[in-house]
Amino acid sequence: MTKFTNEQKLEAITRYQYGSESTNEIAKSMATSASVIRNWIKQFEYHGLAAFEKSYTSHTAQFKMDVLNYMNENGVSPNEAAVIFNISSPGLIRKWRIQLASVGVDAFVPKIKGRPSMKKETNKQSIQAPVEGSNEALQARIKQLEMENEYLKKLNALVQAKEKSPKKTR
Repeated sequence: MTKFTNEQKLEAITRYQYGSESTNEIAKSMATSASVIRNWIKQFEYHGLAAFEKSYTSHTAQFKMDVLNYMNENGVSPNEAAVIFNISSPGLIRKWRIQLASVGVDAFVPKIKGRPSMKKETNKQSIQAPVEGSNEALQARIKQLEMENEYLKKLNALVQAKEKSPKKTR
């Protein structure tokens, strides 16, 4: 598919408007289809030179619904609706129609783009010291003392095992 400059489009439109050539002849000379030429002519008639300016817009859900409702109410084709609403491609309107039929209005809700940001984990439970003198506090103290006792026993056993070993390094 060849991309045409604004000057080439305007030249094709003026050739058609002066009546010197038909859309088929212009299309053959430019190596494109007659429907593309007719679309340029309609866009120029509706919007003038502004029809050929590049616009990189994302259409809102309300705008998409308005276009589709206009098409249904007036019996307009996607090609004509693209010309009337100055949408770059009628295929885009066809895509909207398919999305509406398959998913519903939710298909037009904009999706969050990009990678989600990392979130700090704030749902760690803080360890609260039990109230002194309570049953839980006493249980925790007993457990701590038992662990200390076991540690000291193991340490003592290791020291005695080292002393008994025949190979001492000095």
